[in-house]
Amino acid sequence: MAGNTRNPGQSVSSRLLAILAVFDETRPSLALSDIANGSGLALATAHRLVAELVEWGALVRTDSGEYVIGRRLWKLGMLAPDQSDLREVASPFLHDIYGATLATVHLAIRDGDQVLYLDRLAGHASVPAVSRIGARLPLHATGVGKVLLAFAPADVRERVLGSLTRLTPYTVVHAGTLASELRRVHRDGYAKTVEEMTLGACSVAVPIRRRDDEVVAALGIVVPNLGRDRASLVAALQVAANGIRRNFH
Repeated sequence: MAGNTRNPGQSVSSRLLAILAVFDETRPSLALSDIANGSGLALATAHRLVAELVEWGALVRTDSGEYVIGRRLWKLGMLAPDQSDLREVASPFLHDIYGATLATVHLAIRDGDQVLYLDRLAGHASVPAVSRIGARLPLHATGVGKVLLAFAPADVRERVLGSLTRLTPYTVVHAGTLASELRRVHRDGYAKTVEEMTLGACSVAVPIRRRDDEVVAALGIVVPNLGRDRASLVAALQVAANGIRRNFH
């Protein structure tokens, strides 16, 4: 066993956990060699254990050959008290907004340098959106993402602003422009996008705060265009966010 790991007495479960521990918010996607180096395992051992994790659903191999955290781990993570409580508290408010607008409604949190969708309501009349429960999308191109980015730690903002990718012709990829938008989120209390993630889809989003005023999530809505409805949509989202805040500890 000595050739398989830098710690010969390490159990199989410890090795599996070491593999998962290599992934973090700065390294959400890794090649097999990076996983082996980061976990201290021989390449052959890492290959075998990664294959088991893929089969179980803890990891997913992407088209590029790298590995990312799988949906099954996300589902387990959703059982953590904070996230499950947030979804439970927010659910009736999401349903109220959806019932009034028939538009796609999102509840999301920041997961590293991405936005993670905890809940989503949509119907046949909703604008098609790429979001799915458990999906991760760029912070800079989504309404909920911009809210979460505005209140993220400075190092997160710096990383995101330093690597802006264009997803549609309307995606904001100029760091100075986006930084100005993030300052307006603090000033105005909401973020907006206009066809920045998906053509034909616009959004507004507001922060959800805990009672201690910490921003823990974002609530957003996706519509074909904002126009005259922007103010009323923002107001509805803010009422819902305040309701969630009163009930979320």
